[in-house]
Amino acid sequence: MRSLFATRLYEAELAAEPGFAALNADLLDACAMLAEEDRAGQAWCRDKGYAGYTSYASLDDLLRRASAFAELKKRLDRHAAAFADALAFDLGPRGKPKLDSLWVNVLEPGGAHSGHIHPHSIISGTLYLAVPKGSGGLRLEDPRLPMMMAAPTPRAGAPEEQQRFVILTPAPGRLFLWESWLRHEVLPNGAKSERVSLSFNYGWR
Repeated sequence: MRSLFATRLYEAELAAEPGFAALNADLLDACAMLAEEDRAGQAWCRDKGYAGYTSYASLDDLLRRASAFAELKKRLDRHAAAFADALAFDLGPRGKPKLDSLWVNVLEPGGAHSGHIHPHSIISGTLYLAVPKGSGGLRLEDPRLPMMMAAPTPRAGAPEEQQRFVILTPAPGRLFLWESWLRHEVLPNGAKSERVSLSFNYGWR
């Protein structure tokens, strides 16, 4: 038996890195500030039915708005480069993936985000900042699913790599990276308070 066409996931615990506790607190303050002041983002969330706040469609300059975001970029760059190397990407003379978008997610109780991909990027990811008990997980979908036709469902207890869906558990300081074509969704936030995270894309151009 051989495993072919593997889908790789990168996971890291930034909470264990030196200075991250203080950075996490600064990031939470910055996220709260944006959620309070970003009128365009608030309007977009109302129009789209987003339960909470996201800066996804309204702000593209977070690195200049708070030094905590710029400090975080340095850490994310290292992990993105490590993941690209593990994926055996041939990035040519450009060398490393480049962060091209970063946005805030403040998800209210009951809020969710349906299945989607991130076009025009090569690596996407999420870093969790505040994760109250009962927060929804991140569900990844087998990219071959639309072509499986009459394939039976895997048995209960089948190995993770043979499941059709895998749910990742968020935690403060936990970082997930995946290739941007991988379809994923945010399950409903079952907690009694907001879950806060930062999502991002890395491109190659």
